[in-house]
Amino acid sequence: MKPIEECTVGIVGMGLMGGAVAMALRNRCGVMRNRLLACDADAETLAAAEAAGLIEKGWKAEDDLAEMLSACDLVFLCLNPSTLLKFLERWEGAFKSGALITDIAGIKGNIASAAEKFRPDLDFIPGHPMAGAERGGFSNAALCDFTGKNYILTPLERNKGENLDFLKTLIRRMGFGRITETSAAGHDRKIAFTSQLCHVIAAALIDCEADTAITRFGGGSFEDLTRIAMLNAPMWTELFIENREALLERIEQFEESLDALKALISGGAAEELEKRLALVRERRAAMNG
Repeated sequence: MKPIEECTVGIVGMGLMGGAVAMALRNRCGVMRNRLLACDADAETLAAAEAAGLIEKGWKAEDDLAEMLSACDLVFLCLNPSTLLKFLERWEGAFKSGALITDIAGIKGNIASAAEKFRPDLDFIPGHPMAGAERGGFSNAALCDFTGKNYILTPLERNKGENLDFLKTLIRRMGFGRITETSAAGHDRKIAFTSQLCHVIAAALIDCEADTAITRFGGGSFEDLTRIAMLNAPMWTELFIENREALLERIEQFEESLDALKALISGGAAEELEKRLALVRERRAAMNG
């Protein structure tokens, strides 16, 4: 790959994450406006990105995207998994030969399978930036800060080493602090716990209380636990269902712990409860490394 400053980059999907990726490329990585192209289903989003001087040109999703994709050395696919797979099926033949492609989807199993079957002259490295914001859409992209955040890559055996190195360097320049490489299956198992289960718990916590004025009694704990309940319902429904096997295992794991704590509280077992909470504190402290 040539230096990122000399690459033409395409962003497919200019929502929250697509917009944030575009801003990081422009503001931190030296990609000039005339080398940044985008497509999205919403014309107003593209118009806003152009008006802000973020991108050179935008294409509607229903346009003939061959013009855009054939010009791009690097493409970020910022779409939900099902939409991404449909996009690849339709437009695989339009990508520039030798292009590096990556994605930001929250599950990797199906994406990695599709990438394995991709054209041999293209290099598709699946990825997942662990960043976001409570509210979605391009208008909130500036709130999505990548500084110090985790980034997960699930490289394939077919990926070129120099392209993987290029992508890692770019990710760090975008502001991310730690890059982890794993398999697609390993990603989906871990993410079921660190992301999807957390969203399920936050949703359940809000779902079990109808008093919308209860926030008057909040001291921070409630707010911290439920911030992510302001979720994108269609996207998270898809992620939950697509990764349901791993997620259901994590939900059952959580239910076992909740039942154990419930039993200790119900039985007034103060000494055992205190010991268990102390162990929880120690484990959480160890997770900071």
